[in-house]
Amino acid sequence: MYGPPSPLIENYLRETGFWHVATIGRGYKLDPKLISALIKRWNPETHTFHLPCGECTITLEDVQLQLGLPVDGFTLTAFVQSAIGESYATIF
Repeated sequence: MYGPPSPLIENYLRETGFWHVATIGRGYKLDPKLISALIKRWNPETHTFHLPCGECTITLEDVQLQLGLPVDGFTLTAFVQSAIGESYATIF
């Protein structure tokens, strides 16, 4: 996102505790070569990065610690349809 989140969803983001996540990275430039390298090393079947030093898995606890997201409370499961395909997504 290049600008602030739409005012149409701002209240939803605040209610769910995701507002700060929507504002992460503002003012930072992403390195396309780094992103490309990570994408090439990602294995979607095992949900791991295959690095020269071994496999690296990103866990829900990692995401919680780095982004400050709450992972307790109710679980939301929804059907997701995208250009990649269809699946069920679980949000904690």
